[in-house]
Amino acid sequence: RQRQMCIRDRDHIMSELTAKENIKTADTVKRITATAVMAALTTLMTAYIFHIPVGVNGGYVHLGDTMIYLAAAFLPLPYACAAGAIGGGLADLLTAPVWAPATIIIKMLICLPFSSKGTKLVTKRNVVALFLAFAISATGYYIAEGIMFGFTASFFTSVSGSIVQSGGSAIMFVIIGTALDKIGFKTNIAK
Repeated sequence: RQRQMCIRDRDHIMSELTAKENIKTADTVKRITATAVMAALTTLMTAYIFHIPVGVNGGYVHLGDTMIYLAAAFLPLPYACAAGAIGGGLADLLTAPVWAPATIIIKMLICLPFSSKGTKLVTKRNVVALFLAFAISATGYYIAEGIMFGFTASFFTSVSGSIVQSGGSAIMFVIIGTALDKIGFKTNIAK
């Protein structure tokens, strides 16, 4: 009788562990899928939708950073960094390959100030993160452009392009994020 109880307890514990592993696997699959979707949206918004060439150095203004900001506000940090790096990197490989190495690094870094904790996308922390993301992006692209084309000539083109791009993406993040918050995106859809 005691042996039967031990076997039943063992089977119950194994069943619970298997159920927990299945839940963990399902969560990982959801996160990887969401990362892939956000990387694809970042690529599209960067390379094709609202893609506006500026300057003579192959640069362009886009709203792809909006997708990166949204990813950083609902995905755990490693997944958001992957979405930004992959999406931005692919967009540059398709349109201006010389920028791809810098973009991969910069788009990962702009995710760092954001938080995916909580039930909302647009939080005080994530609004502050928009300004920090701009500083990271502007500094990163200034350094990259300076290395490629000279630091003196690059300052105004790099910073002005970053202001327009980061500013536009920040505004769109707040608009889209607020709309998604109103429908309960993080609590109902992105669980």
